[in-house]
Amino acid sequence: MDADADLLRSAGLRVTTPRLAVLRASGSMPHATADDILTAVSAELPTTSHQAVYGVLGALTGAGLVRRIEPAGSPARYERRIGDNHHHIVCTMCGAVEDVDCAVGHAPCLTPSETHGFAVTTAEVTYWGICERCAAAERDDTEAVTA
Repeated sequence: MDADADLLRSAGLRVTTPRLAVLRASGSMPHATADDILTAVSAELPTTSHQAVYGVLGALTGAGLVRRIEPAGSPARYERRIGDNHHHIVCTMCGAVEDVDCAVGHAPCLTPSETHGFAVTTAEVTYWGICERCAAAERDDTEAVTA
């Protein structure tokens, strides 16, 4: 049996070729944009449109099979790592995104000082910084200027 097909069925979604292709692509490319996913899916399904990919991503997100994240200044990104309330770190130079496990405590990882009556279920944290690759390039540029 195909595990992705079973996953779609268990979420109450019909198993279609585009849904399977988008699910596979989002699993093989964590934090992919819809454009990234379209490029990957187009190799298998060349007539796939942006609208079809967005529609499938909406259905998968709505069913809880894919998580949508939206780092500030970046297009929405999609990942299959769900259900563990992990966070993200984003490079302010190149936009690379990596997962960060909860820093302390149990999910939702952070306890607000005031809940205003809300039952908190999730904490979404985005750390910002410079990735190793960009930091190394920045060091190389600085060394080249001073040499």
